[in-house]
Order: sequence, then C-alpha cells, then structure tokens
Amino acid sequence: MSEARPNVESPSHGFEELRLDRVTRRFHETTALDELTLSIRRGEFIALLGPSGCGKSTALNCIAGLLPLTGGSIWLDERRIDVLRPEERGFGMVFQNYALFPHMSVRRNIGFGLQMRGVPRAEIRKRTDAALELVQLGAHAEKLPGQLSGGQQQRVALARAVVIDPPVILMDEPLSNLDAKLRLEMRHELRRIHHEVRRATIYVTHDQDEALSLADRIVVLHDGVVQQIGTPEELYGRPANLLVARFMGYRNILEFDLTGTDGGTAQLASGGLQLRGSPQSTALGSRVTAAIRPEEIALGSSRNAITGTVSQVEYCGRDYLVDVVTDAGILYLRTERRLQPEERVQLSVAPERVLVFPSESDAGAATPGEQRAS
Repeated sequence: MSEARPNVESPSHGFEELRLDRVTRRFHETTALDELTLSIRRGEFIALLGPSGCGKSTALNCIAGLLPLTGGSIWLDERRIDVLRPEERGFGMVFQNYALFPHMSVRRNIGFGLQMRGVPRAEIRKRTDAALELVQLGAHAEKLPGQLSGGQQQRVALARAVVIDPPVILMDEPLSNLDAKLRLEMRHELRRIHHEVRRATIYVTHDQDEALSLADRIVVLHDGVVQQIGTPEELYGRPANLLVARFMGYRNILEFDLTGTDGGTAQLASGGLQLRGSPQSTALGSRVTAAIRPEEIALGSSRNAITGTVSQVEYCGRDYLVDVVTDAGILYLRTERRLQPEERVQLSVAPERVLVFPSESDAGAATPGEQRAS
C-alpha cells in the first residue's frame, strides 16, 4: 500500500485579489504571453477570449503552475504564488477533456483530490455528497464515467474542482466537446454553480457567446498581447480596436476615405456611398476603417441610406443572414424578411453604430478567422 500523502496547505480562499503582474511566457524565441497584468477579485468570473494561439491557455497554465513564468509574478493578496508548485496553490482545474479516471466511480473521481490531500474519510464523504448535490448528480454517484453523457461527465469534472474548496477555479474550454444544446445547458449550470460557490473563476474560451453570457469581465488576447479588458457590454458595444471588433462579431469591415468631421461625427465616402460614423480614435488619417454589426443594418431608407443588390441569402432559423453588394463592398445584415438574390434593397444604419477606426492597413492589424455573427 502506498504511503498516504501529507496535508497540503493551500492559500486562503478568503482572499481579496489574485494579481498577475506583467506575466510573461516565452518558448525559445516565441513570446506566447507578453506582460499580462490583471487583478481578479474574489467571486469574479473572468473569461480569457481569443483565437487559437493567442496565449489564453498559456496564461491559464501559468496561473495553475503547469508552466513556469519567463517574467513577471503572480500574487494571492500579499503572498507570491508563482514560486509554488501547482498542488501548493490549491486551485481547482477543469480540463477540456475532463481527465476523469475511467475505472473510478463518480464519487471516487470527485473525492480523489481530497484523498490526495490526506482529508479524513468521513470528511471526504461529507464534502463529496455536497459536491454531488451541487452538480445534481447524486443519483449517478456509483456509476463509471463511461456510463455518463458528455454533460454529466463535465459536471463530475466541475464537482472535482469545487470539492477541494479552492480559492480559484480554472477552466480550459470546458464546453468545447459538447454539442450545441448541451453547451447552452452547461452555460446556465456553470453560472449557477459559480454564484453558489462564489469562487473566482478564470475561463478560457474562443467562443464570444460563451464569454458574453458567462463573464463579469473579458480579457481579449491576440498573439499573447492584451487587446482589451472590460465588461461584456463594453466589449460588445465599444471594442478598443479592429482586432477586438472582428472577434466580437463586427463582420462588416470596410475601408473609407475620411472627408471630414463634424461635432464628433466622421464623414465617410467610398465610391458612390457616403456614411456618417462614430470615431473610436483621435488618430484617424485620410483613410479609415468602419466596423458595423450585421444586426445593426436595417431594411429601409433612413439615416446613412445605402443601396445594394442581394447576392446571397442564408436561412438561420429565426432570421436570415444576407449578403448585399454595395459601392463600398459587401455588407452582411440580419433580417426576419425573406429576400431574394438579385433583389435591389435600401438599407440604413445609425451613425452611432458605425464605429470608425484608423485604417486597417495603416494599423497593421491581423485578422482573426471570420465567423458568422450569432
């Protein structure tokens, strides 16, 4: 029989702040994470959002202690923790592939971390029962993971992370292996459980909808560099730059000449199309880039009238995603009205919904993979 492991003293979960101070991670000549500075309050839900390779999982692994830092430090209140081993930090972690032991029952999987910490058997039973109740799996306690659905397995992984009573819960794209229906259900469950346990949660995702629906604040990363930190409402309505705008669903990205400004409104022209927009920077040149959400474009002539020809119509269930050819390029809009290819249409968009940034070519911004706005 192997020797029982000693108790591990974890940092207090009554902490006030987890602080990342210029956290950097390099792999040889590649900087995967560049001076990430972030303060996370107790009970706060933070989403690390960005495309593949942006540095979000690297950041999570640095916080967990699975990757050593190349530079910077991590603090739990006044205690520096990046010098501690992963098990000494006491964080709970939910992996993308669940990482459950297939030969152990649900109950034993959940209680495994407590067993490794040398917690008495009666206490393990009590805390495991509470975790089973929290994730609503009491009836499945003696089953093996292979007998559960994907959503149930995810709940087991979450219960295992919560049962050790961690100060921080780390989640690495935990819903990516679930189908669309289960993803929606588990979003609701994650938020419910977060509110009940009131632990700080750091959640990695490439899905803007997940980040918007779950997080108190979102950190957008690109090439290891923070692009913007803010509430879902701030990122959705006022992206800091074109990189964030593209990732937050501003699919219409068009180049214009800046012909003038008037009372905080930018006057734009491209071919025969003229628009008025809302400048997002004081450093606009003669060429600018406008970003517009598909859902902000309306059928009918009003402010910022646009004429175009329908080229493609995609049925999305509750509405249609329509491609319209205009003098400035292709515009994408969402509408409940069924349009036909080759149909001429009048469109409009409110000037405050036309976000104007410095020219994309001047800014040298990279372009994340395009996706349909949801």
